[in-house]
Amino acid sequence: MDEILTGYDVNEPTWFYLSFLLITAVFFKFGRIWSLRNIDLVLLLLISPGLLILHRGDDIGDGALKDYGFVWMFSITGLLLVRMFFDTALTRRPQLGQNLNTAGMSFLCLATFLFLMTKAMTEEPAPSTLQSIHRAQKILERQDTSLADDQERDAGPAADLLNTGAAVAKDVLDEGTGDGERVAAVIMAIAAHLAVVLGLLFLARLHFGSLEPGLAMVCLYLLLPCTAYDVGNVVHVLPPALIIWALTAYRRPLISGALMGLACGTLIFPIFLLPIWLAFYGRRGALRFMAALGLIALLLLGTLAVTSVDMNSFMEKAWGQLGVSQGLLTNPVADGFWEARLSAYRIPVMVTFGVMVASMTIWPRAKTLAHLMSYSAAIVVGTQFWYPNEGGIYVLWYLPLLLAVMFRPALLKETPPELKPLPWFKKSRPTSRDNATPTTAHSTAKGSTQALATGMIRRPFLR
Repeated sequence: MDEILTGYDVNEPTWFYLSFLLITAVFFKFGRIWSLRNIDLVLLLLISPGLLILHRGDDIGDGALKDYGFVWMFSITGLLLVRMFFDTALTRRPQLGQNLNTAGMSFLCLATFLFLMTKAMTEEPAPSTLQSIHRAQKILERQDTSLADDQERDAGPAADLLNTGAAVAKDVLDEGTGDGERVAAVIMAIAAHLAVVLGLLFLARLHFGSLEPGLAMVCLYLLLPCTAYDVGNVVHVLPPALIIWALTAYRRPLISGALMGLACGTLIFPIFLLPIWLAFYGRRGALRFMAALGLIALLLLGTLAVTSVDMNSFMEKAWGQLGVSQGLLTNPVADGFWEARLSAYRIPVMVTFGVMVASMTIWPRAKTLAHLMSYSAAIVVGTQFWYPNEGGIYVLWYLPLLLAVMFRPALLKETPPELKPLPWFKKSRPTSRDNATPTTAHSTAKGSTQALATGMIRRPFLR
């Protein structure tokens, strides 16, 4: 950071202290201490100490301190899950403004975004981002990737597909700077966070009825330390950005299905959102949603095909994308909360998670956008409890959804779109007396009681 801003040096604890003061000054309702807004702020701010404890344990190599950090994160995540699970029961949602006007919020958002992107430019890119750009370049060159490298991937083929633009920029930047891979990773980090910011703004403008809650969500997203700690990890920012845009375009099931397909192809957790989305849309919307998902799945399988030397290699790569090869169900060397505990205890946790997803899918039968948002956030938060590889620390997976739920209005009128049947699904109906024109119906029923009654009514006017 000192290369761009002379003398500027802010470590992770200092960022937490400064952001704590800013968030409290802008968002805390001092006149309503026990309001829901203040409870949400406390829950969000309690995430950062757990991350700091984990980072400190990594730095000094203290396993006991890391385990304490994971317990902290699991406890706060459990409180967030309860908050999301009962969100739809909170029908009274007063619109509480911020302690800063719109112009000040806009300036704070812009300034914080510039500071975050400066941090992304001066730090080393995340290894998963560089790995994804490298595989994207092989897709463009149609080169074969080894099975070992493909099974150790941190993201699915959708991340490689979305990083093809960065791979093209890498070749151009290599000729000028010689450090094209790093610059391309920075560009992707900026683009991913910008997608989240714009998605939150458009979601508020189109469905919340005002841009003010959008600015509040963006400002809080940029100020929270958990965003700054993983600012360069593009793989963990892309899925929530795609989900937010899918919510924004929920009236277009084809667009939402395509965006959710890309999110599912990046990381595994969006797959568990599909039952909720299908139940939300109903029969006609679900068909369009699934059609878009199928097209994206074929596209992603095509990216695996162009980097496979034979059918055996393709099948092993396709199976590996589901995370089975990485031990999502059983992983004896998992790093995280389950590292120091018996892995068999994860089985009842996963069963409970499945029951939660099933219950949210079934009830209530008629869902609104409020149900879709809160249930989606609850499911993503719930994946933190059984995910073996450092589960509990992936705050960026659910942070944009969490903010959207916390700042949303009632959304009682935001129901699933009423869709007309597609032309090739329409049934041709034969002409019958029910479908006859009024003139035809009147002529065929000339001698009926209705005709006599009509004549008796009209006769006085004819005289």
